[in-house]
Amino acid sequence: MDIETEDQLDDVLTRPSARLIEFIRSVSSPLLLLGAGGKMGPTLAALARRAADEAKHPLEVIAVSRFSDPQVLEWVEKRGVRATSCDLFNARDIEKLPDATSVIYLVGLKFGTAKNPSATWAANTIIPTRVAERFAKSRIVALSTGNVYPLSEVKRGGSVETDALTPVGEYANAAVARERIFEFHSRNQGISIALLRLFYAVELRYGVLVDIATKVYANQSIDLANGYFNCIWQGDANDMVIRALSLCATPPSPWNLCRPEVFSARNIATRLGQLLDRVPKFTGSESATALLGNASPLCAQLGPPAVSADQMLPWIAGWVKRGGRNLNRPTHFEVRDGKY
Repeated sequence: MDIETEDQLDDVLTRPSARLIEFIRSVSSPLLLLGAGGKMGPTLAALARRAADEAKHPLEVIAVSRFSDPQVLEWVEKRGVRATSCDLFNARDIEKLPDATSVIYLVGLKFGTAKNPSATWAANTIIPTRVAERFAKSRIVALSTGNVYPLSEVKRGGSVETDALTPVGEYANAAVARERIFEFHSRNQGISIALLRLFYAVELRYGVLVDIATKVYANQSIDLANGYFNCIWQGDANDMVIRALSLCATPPSPWNLCRPEVFSARNIATRLGQLLDRVPKFTGSESATALLGNASPLCAQLGPPAVSADQMLPWIAGWVKRGGRNLNRPTHFEVRDGKY
């Protein structure tokens, strides 16, 4: 199956699995999605809506964001999601949000950290405090990032959840602070929380595989210094984020979120080159370390992600060949010094 249009892509990204349809019946209304205006939030909201509809479960899905792009607000509302504009820095705005027993936290700030680190630290500390105080009686799935780990030996197969969080760079350390703030409130207020450390969500308009495919097609060199990575199809990531509500605990339970295998940038570029009729160009060589996570524990709990690299790569190659829209938000997966 080829994906040729954004409507087709959005349909694939928001198509619920049988496991999600069954799980959504256990979620009390409303399901509150905070920070839902970013790359993952709109399709996550629509996915939850479709799952509830197919389960015939009267679940209201509420997407909360500043919605600085009115097209995003319109997109979610057309799909039966209630969109609520809110500045999550503002305690008064948060107080006006409806009570909810299930909350998914998607707020984050990464790129531009080097130019304005204070904004990143504020977003990753003040907002979690506001949210934890407002929703102290809720269970909260909070999206985190694999950047909370330092680089690890590739041969080890990725960092595990019990590893020390000693990363390099302001963004990564602010992400650690976000986790610690949630942990503090969980321990002090008894809030049930799951922390999901995401390693590179991918769809056709952005993601590490798109970054590599775009360079291969444009005959640009790929830096192999950070030669290994994890990733996961965004539809699978969103599915697992919702179902991770079942994993919330006090104190918080951390989980690595990605496909279980480690990908080689060289091998992926070579496979994309075959699909794109290009010969990839490389600079440098693979280091012994990379930013990697071991997702075996989460996959054991929720089941493995459904969409494989063998499915993603032809979709992405076809999209790039056709000149499909690119969000122009590169992952900078090749960065090793933590400067974003």
